[in-house]
Amino acid sequence: MSTSLPLIFFLFAAMFSPGPNVVMLTASGARFGFRATLPHLLGVPIGTGLLGATSGLGLGNLLLAAPNLKIVLQIIAALWILWLAYKTAQAGQVGMAEDRGRPFKFHEAILFQAINPKIWAIAFAASAGFGIGLPVPFEALRLLIAFSVINLSVCLFWTTIGHLLSQYLSSERMWRYFMTVMAVLMAASVVLIFV
Repeated sequence: MSTSLPLIFFLFAAMFSPGPNVVMLTASGARFGFRATLPHLLGVPIGTGLLGATSGLGLGNLLLAAPNLKIVLQIIAALWILWLAYKTAQAGQVGMAEDRGRPFKFHEAILFQAINPKIWAIAFAASAGFGIGLPVPFEALRLLIAFSVINLSVCLFWTTIGHLLSQYLSSERMWRYFMTVMAVLMAASVVLIFV
């Protein structure tokens, strides 16, 4: 366990800071409530755990060795996140007649991690910088567990914060301000894709 402490501290600090998952879970908690956001909240740690494990198995090295594929994936991820930021900025309060939004479903949250630039960066750094010399399958399992458990606590925190903020967002003006800030933070995370 003590050999994994540097990895644990790194993952907690990296995942706790704002990125697409944090922004979307906070906004969803505020907009739809904690219970409705639960499938999204549970899908994120599973998706990040799977990505951490695949990076530990060598997928990260494969993408780094194929620069053309990496660029295509970066562009697709950037466009998708910018589209999500736009939709977040346009989101109305739940209960408004024109609002047809819904929280991410469980499988959507898992799949979203495949294009989440922040999680890719964290997975690359974790597999490259925090290995402890285990055989590849065991290292992948260690990353799967660490990513999933730590990210679950992060997701619970930010969804709860969003849910608690909802009581202060009853006016249209405050709601617009909150959603605009969330959208700007999400759009700004696109920079991480190309760093």
